[in-house]
Amino acid sequence: MKNILIAGGSGLVGTRLTQLLQAQEYTVTWLTRTANKPNALNVKCVAWDINNGTIDPTALQNIDYIINLAGEGIADKRWTKERKKAIIESRIASTQLLINTLCTQPHNVKAFVSASAVGYYGATTHHEILTENTPAYTDFLGTCCAAWEKEIFKLTNIRTVALRIGIVLTNKGGALPQMAKPVKLFVGSALGTGKQYIPWIHIDDLCAQFIAACTNTNYTGVYNAVAPTEEQCTNTEFTKAMAKQLHRPFLPINVPAFILKIIVGEMAAVVLNGNKISNTKIAQNGFIYTYPTLQKALANLL
Repeated sequence: MKNILIAGGSGLVGTRLTQLLQAQEYTVTWLTRTANKPNALNVKCVAWDINNGTIDPTALQNIDYIINLAGEGIADKRWTKERKKAIIESRIASTQLLINTLCTQPHNVKAFVSASAVGYYGATTHHEILTENTPAYTDFLGTCCAAWEKEIFKLTNIRTVALRIGIVLTNKGGALPQMAKPVKLFVGSALGTGKQYIPWIHIDDLCAQFIAACTNTNYTGVYNAVAPTEEQCTNTEFTKAMAKQLHRPFLPINVPAFILKIIVGEMAAVVLNGNKISNTKIAQNGFIYTYPTLQKALANLL
């Protein structure tokens, strides 16, 4: 039986990942602000304090793999100057604490797997397919992810993996329910130009990639955690697919970009821009998707 420590385990991805790990008879421990925190999955919780740089000295005992999902939510609040600072610092500080602990305490950890995001490529829209070798963009998201990954790969004595996560599709929260809401209300239409791509991934495939990155020693370095590239469609095509799945009409009148910018400010760039992201590297590592097509993913979730 393998033991996995998850930082940020109580979040949307962490909860589903924990369920799938438990189904495969892994023992899961969460790092939380409060030790022995009650939870529906009966997961053991050990305490850490990111602000003060402290962690329970027993946290690494018998741990085989660490998965880092910690960090403030990108879309939880409007991007004020203070919020941007919190988003970056939460990722940097949590990663530094984990790595410092690994470097200073005895352990038998075989791999450190961390979240990153396709925000590394910026809130932009390009015509070419972006790969793991594409440089980080210089806007807020690109700068944030580049700084995050710089900290991740300061760990040199353990196999280290970073997954640049795309738009995670789940019916438990996140983007999909928000995107589906206007469609269900018969007012589904594309956002902005509608030509921006959505590099999506079903949450179960994402969780499977985290598990594979832990247990498969071929995984090292950075991987794009997205659906097959050919299935990443434009915002218009994605909205039409949702409308078809929900048996609702698609309105050919796009939501103007300026309205979204008024509502959510600079954060509107996240939905008004998007790129096709290559999944070739992770596919060449032998990863097999359960939901390789948008049709299968939406049929499962909607």
